[in-house]
Amino acid sequence: MAARTPRPLSGFPELLPGERVVEEHVLDVLREVFELHGFAGVETRAVEPLSVLLRKGEIDKEVYAVRRLAEVAEDGATDGGATDDVLALHYDLTVPFARYVLENAGKLSFPFRRYQIQKVWRGERPQEGRFREFRQADVDVVDAGSLAPHHEAELPQVMADVFARLPLPPVVMQVNNRRLVEGFYRGLGLDDPAAVMREVDKLDKSTPARVRASLVDGVGVGEREADACLALATLTGAPGRTDFVEQVRGLGVRDELLDQGLDELAAVVAGTRAVGGDDERFRVVADLSITRGLDYYTGTVYEARMTGFEHLGSVCSGGRYDALADDGRTTYPGVGLSLGVTRTLLPLLQRGLLRASRPTPTAVLVAVTDEEHRAASSAAASALRARGVATEVAPSAARFGKQIRFADRRSIPFVWFVQEDGTSEVKDIRSGEQVVADPTTWLPPAEDARPRVSWTDEPTA
Repeated sequence: MAARTPRPLSGFPELLPGERVVEEHVLDVLREVFELHGFAGVETRAVEPLSVLLRKGEIDKEVYAVRRLAEVAEDGATDGGATDDVLALHYDLTVPFARYVLENAGKLSFPFRRYQIQKVWRGERPQEGRFREFRQADVDVVDAGSLAPHHEAELPQVMADVFARLPLPPVVMQVNNRRLVEGFYRGLGLDDPAAVMREVDKLDKSTPARVRASLVDGVGVGEREADACLALATLTGAPGRTDFVEQVRGLGVRDELLDQGLDELAAVVAGTRAVGGDDERFRVVADLSITRGLDYYTGTVYEARMTGFEHLGSVCSGGRYDALADDGRTTYPGVGLSLGVTRTLLPLLQRGLLRASRPTPTAVLVAVTDEEHRAASSAAASALRARGVATEVAPSAARFGKQIRFADRRSIPFVWFVQEDGTSEVKDIRSGEQVVADPTTWLPPAEDARPRVSWTDEPTA
């Protein structure tokens, strides 16, 4: 029977070595920036009780349940068992983090600044920018009892520093406040603000006419009230400007929660005036259409989109959550941002817009004269590695020309030759220059020490 070529699983992307170099570079930048801002790294388990996940929003169709094969065989079903007993793969990192805080509150110092970079799983329909398995990078501040509002303006600065170090398109971070939106809906006399928010949150994927129809026919909102909801959602501001406050008040709706939300949003926008400085590559603007679909957000919410790739949706999002972690005695409010690493990178990699200078970390290939002298080549490689130079030894003692071509195919910039008298020479195979070198002192140029990641305006076909 002929061997069958395995089929890729839709929504579960795998990266080629050069693509993985790009991802690793991004992850290194994320870790460095997060730690520069004082955030400590944590990792949580991949599964949570299904009952916990289902309490946090309308995500029942997105969760992957986990069961042992033996358990399935024993009861003859694939969906049996009480919800409390079923485990599911986490669909985000915020809910597991809330559980982590409750379990470890006595060992943590508050306000606790955490970052977390892990994979998550969602049962979505795969399409560009949306996957069933993908990597996220979260950064959160959580406190016990109350959380200072200045943290809500701080997190966009953290992400601005991240994007400033990466060769990515310009980013616009849209910010809103759910108290503002809920208060506005309450002022209109609407009974189910959460249902209205979920419909309005679809504006970036639908049209105002369709959202209006779903508000009137699906949620039961009156036509005048539906028009007011859409009027609110169309309001936006310029970077650092708070003139949206008067625009909202001009809509004629009054409510105490609305006033609180307006004040909080104005404080966040004013607090991010310096984000990005004069750099247009990262801007923060008020956008009153942003509500976020998850129910645990209570105040500020964020969504960031890459210029020229708005069709991908938000690549970085989050918000404030006041009651996600509560042990009955103490509430642990928090605010966080999540960067969709896979969602951001994969479309750019697939277009050839983001590239690594080489698909391997190797900077030097040590040639082998013949198999009897492989030990000498290995000794030279060990000396180079001891000084931090990524080095490998040629796989075979082929002709030197063939070994050089092997290095060239892998974009390894240097080939090292051990001479019969024990001295060495190193050849830059790009320029052809070959010089005497000592493995205990020689270093490659800084730009060749590790693969470099860059943006190109010449995408692949």
